Amino acid sequence: MGLLIRPFLVILLAAVISCGARSTEPGPAPSESAMVQVQNQSFSDMVVYAVSGGQRIRLGLATGNSTKSFPIPQHLVRTGGTIRFQADPVGSDRAPVSEELTVQPGDVVSVTIPPQ
Repeated sequence: MGLLIRPFLVILLAAVISCGARSTEPGPAPSESAMVQVQNQSFSDMVVYAVSGGQRIRLGLATGNSTKSFPIPQHLVRTGGTIRFQADPVGSDRAPVSEELTVQPGDVVSVTIPPQ
């Protein structure tokens, strides 16, 4: 019976040691996202998009004369590529686009839409 207990204890000890290992390298939490804060100084309501690699992703609606915050999808932030923000006015054909920005997890980007 003693011969079976010894291998069992060695396996149990190895399992406990491997489960207890932790990374000491700090980094952003996997669920940590970035935000864009849109200050809409126009009277028009604006649909806000994130544009990356030819893909346009709707973030939300920034009503006229308001400030709104929208989360930036994690897959756009984790890739390390550049992002542009587009404001598409409801009922108009004007659609201003921001400069290219590199956004990291945890960043808060401010975008101002000037009055027309």
